[in-house]
Amino acid sequence: MVCELPSHAEVVLEGFLALETPEGFRAELIEDEIVITPPPDGDHEDHLCLIVTEVIRKSVTDMDFSGNKGLKVPRGDLRVSNHVIPDSTFVPTELRLFRGAEPWMPCDGVSMVVEVTSTKPDRDRKAKRHCYARGDIPLYLLVDRDNSDVTLFSDPENGDYRQHVTVPFGKQLDLPAPFSFSLETTDFV
Repeated sequence: MVCELPSHAEVVLEGFLALETPEGFRAELIEDEIVITPPPDGDHEDHLCLIVTEVIRKSVTDMDFSGNKGLKVPRGDLRVSNHVIPDSTFVPTELRLFRGAEPWMPCDGVSMVVEVTSTKPDRDRKAKRHCYARGDIPLYLLVDRDNSDVTLFSDPENGDYRQHVTVPFGKQLDLPAPFSFSLETTDFV
């Protein structure tokens, strides 16, 4: 009788799913690394509030959003997924994807995710960008507080986004359909 041992990634996933994090902290599994993030600072949350308010008010498509929705994102080892929590996740209201969803839902139907950089900005710039692209999330909006700019990544293919547009804080950034409006970043300054 041959017994197949679990892979390293499967063992890490099992440990991750059993993890109990302190209140207010979030845990993610990104490329076999368990990442524990403390609660965000006020400026981080202010940037998110500005974005969410504009999306809700200006989008041509009604959007639901979550600030704490876990997403299962495929990776090379098909037996194990990355488990990421974007700062904001937007889905068309008509899909009602959050209703009845498990704590970790697939990316199908997600229109855009948003990250605002904090203590480890390179994780948002690279690792999470690749996760979202592998999940075929059409739009990834990155607010980079260290660089004082906002980047919209689009057109995911082969684990990365093929297009991106960056504007400095204070300039408008055009969001394509299903949003179809210009995001104002003046208050980010």
